[in-house]
Amino acid sequence: MSIAALREGLATNLRTISGLRVVSYSPDAVEVPMAIVGAPSIDYDTAMARGSDEYTFTVDVLVSRAVSRAAQKELDAYCDPGSIKAAIESDRTLGGAAFDCRVTSLNSYRQEVVGETPYLSASFTVQVVTQ
Repeated sequence: MSIAALREGLATNLRTISGLRVVSYSPDAVEVPMAIVGAPSIDYDTAMARGSDEYTFTVDVLVSRAVSRAAQKELDAYCDPGSIKAAIESDRTLGGAAFDCRVTSLNSYRQEVVGETPYLSASFTVQVVTQ
C-alpha cells in the first residue's frame, strides 16, 4: 500500500472527532484545533520474504495557546484514551490500506511556533503494519 493511502486512512479515522480539523500533509496554515499526520519512518521487511513493513507515523495535535490553562485543558481532552487514540484505532485497517495500526505513545506537551503564532501541541506515535 502507498504511504499516501496510509496517511489518508489515519486522517479519515481522525475526522470522526467533531470540531477537529485534520490534514494528511504539512499544511501551509494552521487552523486550530488541528491534527497533522506526518511522514513516517519505515522498517522494511519485518517479516521474511517481503511479508510486511512497519510504518511509524507521528500525529501532532495543535490547539490555541492564547490562554495556557485553557489550552492545556483542551489538549488534555484530545489526549484522553477515548479521543485521538480511539479515533485512530476505530478502523485498524485504515480502510483496507493496512493490516493493523495502533497508537503506541503520547509524547509530552510542548509549545510549537508556526509563523509567529505559538500553539500548544502533543505528538502521538502510531505504528502501522502492512502486508
